[in-house]
Amino acid sequence: MAKPAVKPKDESVPAGSKSPAKPPSPGDNSVSIDQLKSYYRDMLLIRRFEERAGQLYGMGLIGGFCHLYIGQEAVVVGMQSTIEAKDSIITSYRDHGHMLAAGMDPKGVMSELTGRSTGYSKGKGGSMHMFSREKNFYGGHGIVGAQVPIGTGLAFVHKYNGDKNVALTYFGDGSANQGQVYEAMNMAALWKLPVVYIIENNRYGMGRLRPQRQGPLYPRDADLSLPRPFDERPGEVPDQGRGRQVSQRTRSDRPCAQDPARREEDR
Repeated sequence: MAKPAVKPKDESVPAGSKSPAKPPSPGDNSVSIDQLKSYYRDMLLIRRFEERAGQLYGMGLIGGFCHLYIGQEAVVVGMQSTIEAKDSIITSYRDHGHMLAAGMDPKGVMSELTGRSTGYSKGKGGSMHMFSREKNFYGGHGIVGAQVPIGTGLAFVHKYNGDKNVALTYFGDGSANQGQVYEAMNMAALWKLPVVYIIENNRYGMGRLRPQRQGPLYPRDADLSLPRPFDERPGEVPDQGRGRQVSQRTRSDRPCAQDPARREEDR
């Protein structure tokens, strides 16, 4: 975990006031006390939200599936702190924490869980299918690994438009053996797409414990020439400097495979 930066006394923030959390620059691993408090609040919000969702599910007030994010809060809070406002976010069906970390309204998320029309999908999507264009959050997907090709497509849009944004694509270790994951990674490597693949390794896939003898997951992309990632372990705040370096390094800086200048001709 990164060490908090010590502020001089004359720069201290008065009690009860909120100072804007300035994101660290690439390679800067310092984190202020205010930033750490903000991360803690975000993680605590996710934990308390999920605890209440679990209670409501047990009472039969949440229908369908309800996959909780308890124990993995630090992964999404840490990664969300390293990106920019217009970067895209997509994840699997264990998605409540990602919604909250992206800034979506907890009341809207809970309304969707309980099937109310005030939910993000008008009460029709449930736990696994919520979206917010305002927050650039594209789900929540119920099929294992299905979000990875979609996240790669979001990255293609960023590169096609030349907007210098990236697509954060979360998936679990249980989907790491899916063929569509490697097909998407192959396309991302060939077209040099601005996508960050984040493996949330909770050691379980579809309820089954993943044997440790299988080894780490990330070297499997070695033949694709993708940048080497760093581990995201539930319960640990990610290294801020490395997280921001990955996001910045991934931003589109090369011509797209399909030149935007040819849009009119294609039409």
